[in-house]
Amino acid sequence: MKVDFDFTKIFDFVAKTKEELASFLSFRITSKKCLGIDIGTSSIRIIELSRQGERKKLENYGEMQASCIYKDSFRTFDKNTLLFSNQNVAKAIKAIIEESKMTSHKAIFSIPDFSSFFTNFELPVMTEEELPQAIKYEAKRHIPLPLAEVTLDWQVINNQSVGGNQTSKILLVAVPNEIINQYRNIAQMAGLELFALEAEVFGLLRSLIQTTKDTIALVDIGAQTSTCSIIDKGVLKNSHSFDLSGNELTDIISKSLSVDYETADRLKEKNGLLFDQPVGLHQEKQIRDILLPFIDAILKEIDKICKDFYKVEKRSVKKIVLAGASALLPGLEEYCRNYFKGEVEIVDPFYNIFYPPVLEKKMKKMGPAYAIAVGMALRGLD
Repeated sequence: MKVDFDFTKIFDFVAKTKEELASFLSFRITSKKCLGIDIGTSSIRIIELSRQGERKKLENYGEMQASCIYKDSFRTFDKNTLLFSNQNVAKAIKAIIEESKMTSHKAIFSIPDFSSFFTNFELPVMTEEELPQAIKYEAKRHIPLPLAEVTLDWQVINNQSVGGNQTSKILLVAVPNEIINQYRNIAQMAGLELFALEAEVFGLLRSLIQTTKDTIALVDIGAQTSTCSIIDKGVLKNSHSFDLSGNELTDIISKSLSVDYETADRLKEKNGLLFDQPVGLHQEKQIRDILLPFIDAILKEIDKICKDFYKVEKRSVKKIVLAGASALLPGLEEYCRNYFKGEVEIVDPFYNIFYPPVLEKKMKKMGPAYAIAVGMALRGLD
């Protein structure tokens, strides 16, 4: 038996107790307009969506690079701890909202996958009343932090019979309370109402729009880390983050060609993995040759995650879906298709959202980078 689950228990307003949360949810009303906010390592992206009936509309969007207002990144990754410059992040969010003339004050923030803990385990089938205590007890074996320092939530993926015994497979999610408090402070400083918090992967999953019964690997190639999540019949089964990322691709070009970071980034975006693209004064080198070892490392990691899933679930991944700004690296989609010998596509989060036709090319180009922000905003329109 499959049990559908709504992750609002952990992420809506992030109440400290179940009683506080129940009280909050009983008074919550659905917003007709909502902001989706994605705080990345080097940029902040915000989407404002509205909804009238079943029609979803793009109202505004905006982005700001960290380098515009601050010498460091908006966030850093160190031993699974997310370190924000709260004041600068709030300042950037306010600037984007004002410049883009956004009017909604209700916001959903994405929590980066690398600062969340995902794990799977099995428990004997039990009643709904017994399950929370059993999960909390089992969580102590899987979460690398004291339970008092994290907020837990879980999903029953399915029930199955193993050796004549009925078991439930549990997907457990844990987020450090320190990170949750940071988001609450940023929202307050930016003059926003924190409507919800949600892990990035759930925003990406929602931005896929079309449901599928197939097993897919959803790959988000971020600036600092990449995440591969296995989605089976529309349900998140597991999620893995690894350090290979878009910034690392730029760094290796910069070092290989002895050019500055900005020049290396432009060369990466222009040439990518395309064939026979000489690089100015460095015609003897090709961006493709520089990038391939690192691209192959990313794809090998994805392949390993897919194979590990097959060993456990006996279900093969039928499609690879690419997201994140680096998903548009020239030649990457085709290279992935040849590597995996299967279907590969780039996420289009604006597929079912109304916007002026003149923006179509712009939406296609910015879609992979804005997929998380779109997924957050869509959550607020449900």
